[in-house]
Amino acid sequence: MHLAVFNLDHPAHYYSVGPFSISAGNATIILVMVAIFTLALFLPFPHGKGDKK
Repeated sequence: MHLAVFNLDHPAHYYSVGPFSISAGNATIILVMVAIFTLALFLPFPHGKGDKK
């Protein structure tokens, strides 16, 4: 049964800094979440036609 898009039959890659370690997949998810949060802070909200500043 070879229906997977990615080969998941291997050990995960880990990044270690001192006593802390995190898998590459989790680090990617965290970085994407931080990027989306930052964009949400700085991008303006859409305004309707009648709204004035």
